[in-house]
Amino acid sequence: MATTTHTVTNQPPPLVGYDVFTADRALNEAVERHLPLELLDEARQELSKLGTTAGSAQAQEWGFLANENPPKLRTHDRYGHRIDHVDFHPAWHRLLGHAVTNGLTNAWGRPGGHVRRAAGFLVWTQTEAGHGCPLSMTHAAVPALRTDPALAALWEPKLTSQIYEGEELRPPADKSGVLFGMGMTEKQGGSDVRANTTSATPLEADGEYVLTGHKWFCSAPMSDAFLVLAQAPGGLTCFLVPRVLEDGDRNVFRIQRLKDKLGNRSNASSEVEFDETWARRVGEEGRGVRTIIEMVAATRLDCVVGSAALMRQAVAQAVHHAAYRGAFGGVLIEKPLMRNVLADMALESEAATALAMRLAAAYDTDSEAERAFLRLAVPAAKYWVTKRCTPVTAEALECLGGNGYVEESGMPRLLRESPLNSIWEGSGNVQALDVLRALQREPLALNAFLEEVGRARGADHRLDAAIKDLLAELADLDGIEARARRLVERMALVLQGSLLVRWAPPAVADAFCASRLGGDWGTAFGTLPHTLDLAGIVERSRAVV
Repeated sequence: MATTTHTVTNQPPPLVGYDVFTADRALNEAVERHLPLELLDEARQELSKLGTTAGSAQAQEWGFLANENPPKLRTHDRYGHRIDHVDFHPAWHRLLGHAVTNGLTNAWGRPGGHVRRAAGFLVWTQTEAGHGCPLSMTHAAVPALRTDPALAALWEPKLTSQIYEGEELRPPADKSGVLFGMGMTEKQGGSDVRANTTSATPLEADGEYVLTGHKWFCSAPMSDAFLVLAQAPGGLTCFLVPRVLEDGDRNVFRIQRLKDKLGNRSNASSEVEFDETWARRVGEEGRGVRTIIEMVAATRLDCVVGSAALMRQAVAQAVHHAAYRGAFGGVLIEKPLMRNVLADMALESEAATALAMRLAAAYDTDSEAERAFLRLAVPAAKYWVTKRCTPVTAEALECLGGNGYVEESGMPRLLRESPLNSIWEGSGNVQALDVLRALQREPLALNAFLEEVGRARGADHRLDAAIKDLLAELADLDGIEARARRLVERMALVLQGSLLVRWAPPAVADAFCASRLGGDWGTAFGTLPHTLDLAGIVERSRAVV
């Protein structure tokens, strides 16, 4: 008698064929509140088009292929000539090319550009996060180059271009669009860039130098040019290093190896050697950190946006799975305990999105008050949001059970990616110390931060109490460095609470304040007070196909 043993039942359909932007209510609302009305329709159309592609089977396949076929280094050609070339799978170029042509390196020169770009970055990098690295650095190089008007005039139109030229290295004058990388860290110093030993020797021509040294982490080595730090006679200085010189000759840029990383495997991170490598000074000698700091701040914001994207995708996958998977006599999403877990993760995701988009909006406003606000809010957000990414992603994977532990689900890739943004551009302690530095040196920053959180005063008693406690902590400077993480965590939570109280649905704001600020929360996800509107929170986070 014939039997059937492979009939598939009770397996959720894949989350595919949907608009990633339109399905994200929190992101939609953020775009609506932060963009002027006259830009809104155009921005929605752009983001919906991008979201539809991001949710397609084709784009998801690109993401899988780019990670299954990581970049490969070719130091020499078949004849023994040094070429220092990195080969990428075609899927990587499709992802990166689509991002560039959709404006994800173009924020600085168009109205509402930072909000539009941040929303697009949050949508598109859900397909695959690794190619976000060159996008971020290309975008972030603009403010550093603006310290030298001549360099900005040459490079900025190509950095913000929506033309993707691929991986072919040619003189910058022959290209309509370029990508930038960055090389700051060295093996003896890491985040302590003032310990750098790469030397910069001046040439006769003003602003020209040759560099000699080693960079321990140089991201996106296939890029057209790099901003690097080196020790000039006047101290640590910022330099622009092109891969190809104006006469068409290759600059000396020896890629020693590609890093074998935990995640982010589609992206090439390298070690490089400079040996009398030609470079152009950016800014003044001895002011390298000050010159490059705006680039660092912009990439730190992208760490926040990127973590928000990972959390959003993880939560969307978990909710989607629970909406279809039957267990113990019903659908998982209707089970009170699973609903609590999903709602708890959804709160974390929405709070991250609200904060990331508020920071992007501050860049668009570009007032003295907003710049002061960013000085504290960016490192505080970078510290907290990136640290929340890994536990959210791990919990979301667990919601899928054994299916989530299998590579085909995509969840392991999200989990491997999740710690990256907390490390890149300065790990947790660096961010916490940066907040302390701003508190001590820039009183306007604290005023701007307190004014922002104070806009929600009186709306929720738990938020009011948290603000009062924060003020008490800020007034006590005894042992401030040892408790810096506690302080910065509190600052980020109070800021998120203020944003949600003002802008999120009451159910979301109530649950966030009760758990994150009011203390009615356990030490794992799924420990929200059962009296809250958990079903409404979960439904809000669901991506419906």
